[in-house]
Amino acid sequence: MPMILDSPPLSPSQSSPFPLLGRHENHISDVIIVGAGILGCSLAITLGRQGRSVTLLEKSLKEPDRIVGELLQPGGVAALEKLGIRGCLEDIDAVVVRGYEVIYYGEGVQIPYPHRANGIVEDKRPEGRSFHHGRFIRRLREAAMKEENINVVESTATGTVKSEYTGHILGVECVTKGRLDVYFADLTVIADGYASKFRKDYLPHAPISRSKFWGLELIDTDLPRSQHGHVILGDGAPVLLYQIGTHETRALVDIPDGLDSASSARGGVKSHLREVVLPSLPKSVQPSFEKALDEGRLRSMPNSFLPASTNRVPGLVVLGDAMNMRHPLTGGGMTVAFNDVVLLRELLSPENVPNLADSKLVLQQMRVFHWRRKNLTAVINILAQALYDLFAANDPQLKRLQHGCIRYFQQGGACIDGPIGLLAGIIRRPFILFYHFFSVALLSIWILITKSTLLGLPGAILESVAIFAKACVVLGPVVWAEVWG
Repeated sequence: MPMILDSPPLSPSQSSPFPLLGRHENHISDVIIVGAGILGCSLAITLGRQGRSVTLLEKSLKEPDRIVGELLQPGGVAALEKLGIRGCLEDIDAVVVRGYEVIYYGEGVQIPYPHRANGIVEDKRPEGRSFHHGRFIRRLREAAMKEENINVVESTATGTVKSEYTGHILGVECVTKGRLDVYFADLTVIADGYASKFRKDYLPHAPISRSKFWGLELIDTDLPRSQHGHVILGDGAPVLLYQIGTHETRALVDIPDGLDSASSARGGVKSHLREVVLPSLPKSVQPSFEKALDEGRLRSMPNSFLPASTNRVPGLVVLGDAMNMRHPLTGGGMTVAFNDVVLLRELLSPENVPNLADSKLVLQQMRVFHWRRKNLTAVINILAQALYDLFAANDPQLKRLQHGCIRYFQQGGACIDGPIGLLAGIIRRPFILFYHFFSVALLSIWILITKSTLLGLPGAILESVAIFAKACVVLGPVVWAEVWG
């Protein structure tokens, strides 16, 4: 990290140290954003429309090709509407998503998005969208390039520029077409994704990954329920199926680290997919899955958890997956990102922060951001980790909780409207999450006890205690990370 000797820090009333004359020519702007992905593009557009000059740096402007970030929940669609960029969902062959179908050992449960959320009854059920990730990113970048206050540059950020006198981050070093370059700004935003190269220098936590999603693209698949995401549960870890285009369906198979049936000694991941996963899929999906396995390209992504941290470095903000991640099982990442931008639009607006060079005020607003975002992000983060533990159940107590969860969904009504409303990002009340989670735990215990004989009742009571304790163990660490992270 290069150090630059400069003048003492500005008072809030002083203007930016960078003169207006020649700002663009000298690579100077109000904001630098590293990473033209989901959060980077939407934040650049939002700040640019507020009159801020923005430099958006991206190492490659080619259309990305990823196997996650392909399903946007209704709460994310609503955020796009608020930001005025919902049009980016058009002309990418996006598919309407109306809810989920959970298939438990061949038994299906439909879970549509709810009419009622937060006490309000909508005229129609909310909808999500699923699509090819790269096409959506392309549309976001095109929208950013049309904004007069945004300069999009294909350049690889290699480090930050720090003031030796004040400790402020003044900008970034980068490599543009093989040439060393430097960009300066009042505020530098790091949004370089799950594999961030800057995270370790500025945040106290490192991502934790226990599994990977292995992805295939299926062609002309006959899904059990159209316009729904599918979660397939059985003896192994969960499998996700959702349509991403008129003819394409994404299959994501969770494979925990160290899984014996996916080891090289047993034939590797492809052998696991063929011998273990394929027979567990709905009959209508098996032919296209097998064909994709024979002909398609198999790719993987780590499933990571990273609790959010408060930004504390003057002149720098870390956002998006670089700052906060959850298991992608529930498809909540983009919903979190777009809603973060909605909140930042208010907190960093020119009315609230007239001068982004006032780093004390910016950091104060980022502390407010850290806590205000939790009504939504804590719900999505906790739900993602808890559901993964239940759906990838690998011990008797978790299997009991998994069974209780499915039976809970089968009750219908509030037993599905609440959980799916939380997952969709349209119910933002953490208490509702705790209520439904422990209702599942109590139902699991009730099922166990009512099926026990009189002689088996003492053992069932002991196991009930273990089930409730396991529910606390599943939820407790994630809640702790969200509150104290």
